[in-house]
Amino acid sequence: MENKEIGGYIELDRCELPMLHEEGYALNCGRNCLVYLIRARQIKKILLPKFLCDSIESVCIREQVEVKYYSIGENFLPVNINQDNDEWVYIVNYYGQIGNKKIKELAHKYKNIIIDHAQAYFQMPVQGIDTLYTCRKFFGVADGAFLFTDVHLEEEIDFDESYNRINFLVGRFERTAPEFYKEYVYNNERFRTEAVKRMSKLTENMLRSINYNIVREKREKNFEYLHKYLHEYNKLKLFIPKGAFMYPFYISNGMLLRKKLQEKKIYIPILWPNVLQQCRENELEYDMACNILPLPVDQRYDYSEMDIIVSSIKQYL
Repeated sequence: MENKEIGGYIELDRCELPMLHEEGYALNCGRNCLVYLIRARQIKKILLPKFLCDSIESVCIREQVEVKYYSIGENFLPVNINQDNDEWVYIVNYYGQIGNKKIKELAHKYKNIIIDHAQAYFQMPVQGIDTLYTCRKFFGVADGAFLFTDVHLEEEIDFDESYNRINFLVGRFERTAPEFYKEYVYNNERFRTEAVKRMSKLTENMLRSINYNIVREKREKNFEYLHKYLHEYNKLKLFIPKGAFMYPFYISNGMLLRKKLQEKKIYIPILWPNVLQQCRENELEYDMACNILPLPVDQRYDYSEMDIIVSSIKQYL
């Protein structure tokens, strides 16, 4: 047994708070949760929504899974799926707007489903349904994901390491986002080829430092605040989800409003720009990719920032 180091300079303190979802498999990224399922369940065919990051398609192609696509409606639910017995349906819980009651209905309707809670971190998994979560969309970590499944992958899985990924996080903490944006993008891109690994010890330690109740409450209050003042302009019918991801503000000419907000240093992403290349302009997914503005509601902010967002939007409207 290798001797443990004693003494020397002090590293980061160890955190011991409970970690949300620690009952699941702790892996290094969301797309590798899908790789885990593909290999463990020997998935050969999958149905993906058109409104989705192309990294999921890349994972499927790399794992030699046949991919077909389906459409969604303005309620974010699948539309007109014809599922073969050996196909799996990948369902994204967009903005946490698909509750567990609806997920159970979908599990009744379709034979095999996978639920992507990348945008619904605080929604608990439904027992017996394969469900994945992504940490870095909700917290200041460079990687990390959780998978809930009743199948075990018989492969040796090493621990990931995050020490060489966190510069953009500590840089943003002390300086401005644009200075470290390229590093942030690079960190996202590197997971396209990253092997399936267990969550790094550093990421787990950071996740054990979080008061999840405070984070959830802040996100819900900020979402509620935006919805109170913007719902009359929003084409989406929304409910307030647990620990909301972002507030999806769907209007005509959303792309123009995005530019106006950027001028005021309010940065609103296009979550999946690949949809604009893969879908036709007359398809709903194309319009949603252009004109749904994911407004920030996360734990960094309170009503004062939400009021700035509302005021800026109403000036445009």
